[in-house]
Amino acid sequence: MKVSSNLTMAIVAGVFIIGTTYLHGRMTDRWGGRDVAAELKLAAELLESRFPRQCGDWQADEELESSPKELERAGAVGHVARSYRNAKSGAKVSVFVVCATPHNASGHTPDRCYPGAGFEIGETEHRQSVPLADGQAAEAFSGTFRKSGQTLRVFWTYGVAGRWVAPQIARIELANAEAVYKLYAIIDETSLPAGMGGRVCAEFLAVLLADFDAALAEKPPAKIAT
Repeated sequence: MKVSSNLTMAIVAGVFIIGTTYLHGRMTDRWGGRDVAAELKLAAELLESRFPRQCGDWQADEELESSPKELERAGAVGHVARSYRNAKSGAKVSVFVVCATPHNASGHTPDRCYPGAGFEIGETEHRQSVPLADGQAAEAFSGTFRKSGQTLRVFWTYGVAGRWVAPQIARIELANAEAVYKLYAIIDETSLPAGMGGRVCAEFLAVLLADFDAALAEKPPAKIAT
């Protein structure tokens, strides 16, 4: 009986090791056979060249600085960091997007980063659906973070294969993707009426994500023969 028990434990351990090794290989594309570098480069170029500067009543008004260390930590191959202002209401939303592998994009989410920067969690993250202007819907996480009397509302979502999703375990659920866009939308709701920050941010994402999806779907201009 003891030998049988030890054999069973050895088999279970072996299956577990093989399974976790395979999963890690899929996440890091160790043996995927795909040209991940080329896919990432293309996705990064599309992000930096086609991410909308204007969407609906929102216009980009400032390019924001990005920390090289944070970009390296996020495994960013390409990124966009800028603020947008609504021409009618004057509302302002900051956006930070990185293009990375699923393995890198799934780390350092706001619920980890903001507390590390001295913020405390206000409203715990929750998943919500954001109806887009093109009739589709995006999934996003939303939560608030507080520091020195300031309250920030943060939405974050992952763009992959034409969809915007909020997976519970992103590193596993996005493992088959060649490249992922991770997007943060941030609004200072310190002086706003309760609930307004979330509504404004969701309305902004409704047009921004729809316009970015449309831009990504456009074919590149044909090369002129010389």
